[in-house]
Amino acid sequence: MADNIAAVTDAEFEQTVLKADKPVLVDFWAEWCGPCKQVAPILDEIAGAHGDKITFVKMNVDENPVTPSSYRVTGIPTINVYQNGEVVKSIVGARPKAALLNELADFINA
Repeated sequence: MADNIAAVTDAEFEQTVLKADKPVLVDFWAEWCGPCKQVAPILDEIAGAHGDKITFVKMNVDENPVTPSSYRVTGIPTINVYQNGEVVKSIVGARPKAALLNELADFINA
């Protein structure tokens, strides 16, 4: 599905996301979520173009319930950007590419 986006699990979350030295975008998704499937290829494109500035990962909320609940992820897709262990941006719901690029401009143009 998404070639530029690695999957992350509850067990890896702290090391991969919270301790990362650059911003990390986490796409919280599920197999049964239609809007998640719409946004996945868009995120993959953005990751392909801007993966040097921001790390992209995805987390299946059904397989990894701990992390989403600790960050109060209630609706999916939820796209959180983490920097220095903190959520610095949260985007809930599917958005077109232009809107996502606009939301992520602070990170990819930095």
